[in-house]
Amino acid sequence: MLPAMRSHMRLVLLGAPGSGKGTQAARLKSDLGVPHISTGDMLRAAVAAGTPTGLKAKAVMDAGQLVSDDILLAMLEERLAQPDATTGFILDGYPRNLAQADALDHLLTRIGQPLDAVIKLEVPNEAIIGRCEIRFKAEGRADDNPDTVRKRLAIYAEQTAPVADFYARRGKLQVVDGVGELADVTARVRRALEGESAAANG
Repeated sequence: MLPAMRSHMRLVLLGAPGSGKGTQAARLKSDLGVPHISTGDMLRAAVAAGTPTGLKAKAVMDAGQLVSDDILLAMLEERLAQPDATTGFILDGYPRNLAQADALDHLLTRIGQPLDAVIKLEVPNEAIIGRCEIRFKAEGRADDNPDTVRKRLAIYAEQTAPVADFYARRGKLQVVDGVGELADVTARVRRALEGESAAANG
């Protein structure tokens, strides 16, 4: 347990597809006592709940198009207004590009919930492709196909990797080695956050 970190931890998790963000977010969620907000889950929940933004998103998805940054941001604002997010949150899968990072910055400033930390899980591409290949053989998930994974990694390098620089310039970024046993990676993330928490309280 992390008593020093428990109150008000607002965190963004960055990392390439397959770097283990979702797994680490799920583990941190219980430690920190804050919700894990994945844009994919948030999108599905808003559509299922039929919120105004959810209905807009559904119309876009039904037309086979990508949900715009504006819709995602409105949805995120709706989600952050919910009671469980008042003490903090773990954002996973957002922001994906510089425009989203900038928009998120403005939104969090406006609602008085600035980020405490940004953790980037660093995993070499070949290790990610290897991980996904194992999953692909075991589960047959189409998005774990090695060719698909390479394409997703190329898009990540082009669009999302610059987001890390955006946060580094603001002094928020901490890079954590994401290779190794699950528990070891979680311990590294915790150590990075404990340092962040101590700095905030010091």
